[in-house]
Amino acid sequence: ARGIYTSTHSLFSKLDLWGIDVSFIDQTRPSEIAARIKENTKLIFLETPSNPLLDLADIGEIATLAKGKGARVMVDNTFATPYYQRPLNLGADIVIHSATKYLSGHLDTMGGIIVGGNDFIQSCAETLILMGGIMNPFNAWLIVRGTKTLPIRMEKHSQNALALARWLESQKNVERVFYPGLPSHPQHELARKQMDRFSGMVSFEVAGGEEGARRLLENIKLCSLGVSLGGPETLLEYPATMSHLKMSPEERAA
Repeated sequence: ARGIYTSTHSLFSKLDLWGIDVSFIDQTRPSEIAARIKENTKLIFLETPSNPLLDLADIGEIATLAKGKGARVMVDNTFATPYYQRPLNLGADIVIHSATKYLSGHLDTMGGIIVGGNDFIQSCAETLILMGGIMNPFNAWLIVRGTKTLPIRMEKHSQNALALARWLESQKNVERVFYPGLPSHPQHELARKQMDRFSGMVSFEVAGGEEGARRLLENIKLCSLGVSLGGPETLLEYPATMSHLKMSPEERAA
């Protein structure tokens, strides 16, 4: 997928060091994905909604395409969480989450989760034992603790995000709002089809370009600057100079 989180993009860009060929394709266009699947394609990776522009991929349609070509589909479901979107039920083979975010809910731990069939997960477990990087027990406990309040938190996240997105659309200094719950989102109907609600992330463009964004960051009072999400605090960031700083201007534009 093109337009994915910067660290994911960076990882995929380096996989050729291990002889793995990666193509970046617009995940919002299943026909383009179908045209680019090769005989040796093993995996189609989707991030839906994507970070930071909240593009969506039609998981069911792409999963059908992949199965017809003998490929698997992996979905990063961090932004939606399993409370609002369940990719395995839509045909995906593997789901990953940054458990640091909504699942833990307090921004006080770090971890990742991978979900799939028994044989695949057993293979992942064996690989982790050999390579290291296993989550420590306390971090795991914090994530499990967070899941107990996930439904309550996600309902409020989604409610607040929709209200904020609607308000931003009415502001003269805001040029565009990206939120799947808005009818103006180009994939709003897809969001309604494969998500129960629309989660807590909102992206928007302010008038004045980079200078306008800097003025907003310097004068905002209601939230803090920070590169994360899913905690009790409302965070604001400017991806071009924060989370996506290491990407080239061409990569960010793509």
